[in-house]
Amino acid sequence: MTEERAPMTVGQVADALGITVRALHHYDRIGLLRPSERSYAGYRLYTDDDLRRLQQIVVYRRLEVPLERIAELLESGDETSHLRQQREAVMSRLEELTQLIRAIDNALEKTMNDQRMTTEDMKQLFGDGFEEQQAEAEQRWGDTDSWKQSQRRTRSYGKQDWEQIKAEADEIQTALAKAFKGGLACDDQRAIDLVESHRQHISRWFYDCSKQMQIGLGEMYVSDQRFTAAYDDAYGAPGFAAWVRDAIVANAGS
Repeated sequence: MTEERAPMTVGQVADALGITVRALHHYDRIGLLRPSERSYAGYRLYTDDDLRRLQQIVVYRRLEVPLERIAELLESGDETSHLRQQREAVMSRLEELTQLIRAIDNALEKTMNDQRMTTEDMKQLFGDGFEEQQAEAEQRWGDTDSWKQSQRRTRSYGKQDWEQIKAEADEIQTALAKAFKGGLACDDQRAIDLVESHRQHISRWFYDCSKQMQIGLGEMYVSDQRFTAAYDDAYGAPGFAAWVRDAIVANAGS
């Protein structure tokens, strides 16, 4: 039988597991992880059962699961079932990252040989929906000056350019998702700065995107379920697309 360890203080848990004291206090405050014992002096003490629950929380957080969802997940199933779910999620992400590595390696090889990107290359880098998205974008905006400007610019882009475009876009999206999940208000200056980075990214690589044009994009993120899913489902954050739209509107009024 495994010997039970002596209960650990907040500081000891933080040092041992690399978690901030502030995070542990927050988990306690919202009821996600409340230490089972108290010392004579009233300090929080974490038992082995508490630490096993904390392990599940840490893994789910690394998988970018919102705290509210983690609380729901931990209400059902046992430790084994949670570990299996987490392994499946990691393996799914690993497969996706492996495919992305192959796409980048292929792009790197062609860039070094000064070869242009093909449609298949673009699908590999941006996903299977790339070709359909391109066709729909042309149908929607093919007659606009912005579309024509975008076509002129992107015609000269090589693989290294597209890799940089995707990396920058992913960085902005990830930062937006982190802000949303962290409870940042859509009209907070930090949220406004992030959507401004989004607008400047479009202007730098594709077409001159005014704040009013960006509002139109924001409305599309909410009205078109495919775009909504790309925000809400992809980042496990219901309401994320609407929050981005609202931040864009706040940026336009700033």
